[in-house]
Amino acid sequence: MKSRVKSPLRVATIAIGVGLALFIVLLLLLIMSHPTLEGMLNSLQSPEIHFAIYLSLLTSFISTGLCILIGVPSAYALARYDFPGKHVVNTILDMPLALPPLVAGVGLLLFFGTTPVGEALAMAGLVFVFTPLGIIVAQFFVNVPFMLRIMRSTFEGISPRYEYVAKTLGCNDTQALWRVTLPMAANGFLAGSVITWAKGIGEFGAALMLAGATRMSTETLPISLFLNMSCGKLDLAISAATILIFMSLLSLYIFERYGGFARL
Repeated sequence: MKSRVKSPLRVATIAIGVGLALFIVLLLLLIMSHPTLEGMLNSLQSPEIHFAIYLSLLTSFISTGLCILIGVPSAYALARYDFPGKHVVNTILDMPLALPPLVAGVGLLLFFGTTPVGEALAMAGLVFVFTPLGIIVAQFFVNVPFMLRIMRSTFEGISPRYEYVAKTLGCNDTQALWRVTLPMAANGFLAGSVITWAKGIGEFGAALMLAGATRMSTETLPISLFLNMSCGKLDLAISAATILIFMSLLSLYIFERYGGFARL
């Protein structure tokens, strides 16, 4: 029996992929192993880190809810219906993915800080500039395309025939969506929600521009990492980074486990 000859291309491409994976693992290990265990535990007990965790969780959950509320129906429309300008709308909705977060943050700052709409909202008590509300808006703006792409992919993978059958049994369009399509899209919905939440927790650039970087006020975990690195408090910075790494690993596992055919 002839031994299989290994293709040089196969060996080279696998080696490149494995090498990149090892490089990523090395970087993560360097971050998590840099402080001593005692220093890490002391940092995790800091009120500043507790506040950053609380604010990160609060803002990311709210912004993820907004992404679900806006992104799911928009994704359904893009997956199921044809309308004039659909490709233009699709491209525009993907723009936040291509924009640097800092540029997105500048746009949001100008909108909420200088336009009549922003001024009217501020007079009504909704102040977004240099407040936690700005963090929520920044997370939503930057991350809603992830929910859109994942849910659009999910809806496109579900045959519309199921909805047609539901309609022949007496359902209207909304009932067919609610009772048939959304339950079938559960895995994509979960994956989209988790990855959007994870991206929200890690959002930095746009949030920095709109909400600023004020300790114990607009200090999320990425902002805490930035502030403490800037002033040399390495243990606090690494603690924030370690928490973000664990959250990222958890969300990535859930996305890969339950994402199914939903992909970015």
